[in-house]
Amino acid sequence: MKRLDVTVSKKLELDQLATEIIKVANKYDSEIFVEKDGRKANAKSLLGVLSLGLAAGCSLTITATGEDEHEAVRCLEEMVVTQ
Repeated sequence: MKRLDVTVSKKLELDQLATEIIKVANKYDSEIFVEKDGRKANAKSLLGVLSLGLAAGCSLTITATGEDEHEAVRCLEEMVVTQ
């Protein structure tokens, strides 16, 4: 399992940020989750990611389990911190 704590710096609307996370997560076979303030959601689920209320400046934990877990976490990190 690969786990990484990041601070979101990408300035997008809530639905746009959630859509971007889902697009990236769905490229990988690993199980991927995002967590904010103790609430965890499947990174491939639109409703799950939206329910977290992600925005620029929030802290987020990304976890992935599977053959491509390292690449999945790296790409998600890059996406949420790149402005």
